Amino acid sequence: MILLAVSAATTLPLALLAGASGVLTPAAAAHVAFAIGIVPLVFGAMLHFVPVLTRSGSPQRWIGRLPFLAQAAGLVVVLALQGILPRGWLHPAATIDAAIAVVLVVWMRRRSRRALGSPHPGWRWYAASLLVLVAALAVVPPLAAGIAPLALRNLHLHLNTLGFIGLAALGTLPVLLPTALGQPDPQAAPWLRRRLPVAVAGVLLLALGAALAWPLALVGAAFLGVTAGGLLAHWLRSFGWRALAADGATAPLAAALAVFALLQLAGAAHGLQVGSGYRMVAAFAAGFLLPLVTGALSQLLPVWRWPGPKTPARDEMRRRLVRCGRLRALLLPAAGLAFAADQAAPGVALAAAGLLLFFVDLASALRVARQPR
Repeated sequence: MILLAVSAATTLPLALLAGASGVLTPAAAAHVAFAIGIVPLVFGAMLHFVPVLTRSGSPQRWIGRLPFLAQAAGLVVVLALQGILPRGWLHPAATIDAAIAVVLVVWMRRRSRRALGSPHPGWRWYAASLLVLVAALAVVPPLAAGIAPLALRNLHLHLNTLGFIGLAALGTLPVLLPTALGQPDPQAAPWLRRRLPVAVAGVLLLALGAALAWPLALVGAAFLGVTAGGLLAHWLRSFGWRALAADGATAPLAAALAVFALLQLAGAAHGLQVGSGYRMVAAFAAGFLLPLVTGALSQLLPVWRWPGPKTPARDEMRRRLVRCGRLRALLLPAAGLAFAADQAAPGVALAAAGLLLFFVDLASALRVARQPR
């Protein structure tokens, strides 16, 4: 998991820089972040959280290797989009990712049925996000052949970003943020149970609206904006803004959720054919993904490195990771909003500053050694 985490944190800035500088085509740059970095990391995070949500054991070894297979398929996608490999190679790469998604859904379903007691509803958000990913990959053949209209590309884009990533993130945050705060949230499970149909409907409506009919995009954006905004409002009522802003892990997570809600307006505008799709991908990556990933890793990396009971070394690693978290919670969302406003240069500068702070903290945290017993 640590390798997947570092890979995701590295590919996101590489994608932004490669896309902004023209080293890679916009499609190839976007897939550096998504197919090589984010998809394997999300798969790996699901393998971490589903056993917790279903109160079951660790995944089988072959299941644990699936994120790395997805990463290899992602590399093929980038090389094909850049013209280094034939575009026909996109078909087997997409098939591999779709097959992994289906395998994970079946695995989750079996774990939920064997759970001790009632499984936590968070696993259903993961299953929904994977099924949306399969739907996004189903349109790859015409995209690879170069015969797909703009509508189909918009559908693929929104199903991947707001669908796969968005649903997985919204399914994780109600559990992850209270854990980072060290405070229980009795309303997390009921919220996840109630809001899943609304969020899925929002994704489908916004994606279809961006592809076919803009009124649907407006309705879908409203559904997703209300879902994300409602969760943020619940956190503010339950924990208070001071508690959310005081911790270097929770501040980026809360900021990422706020930007996600704001970007729904931009997604609806894209349904009206206003703005560039790749500009919005950069805004989504910088303003939502970067604070989400860095905030989540600040909380999870110490646990992944030293599973089991808390130790002084784990606490020290977390302390170093969250050191600049509150500043990142300002810089990275500002970068996303700059990209959304078509201000690429400030966006790159703000994103680079935020990521530099994270990598400095990460380098310090990885030097923490296990204390002898």
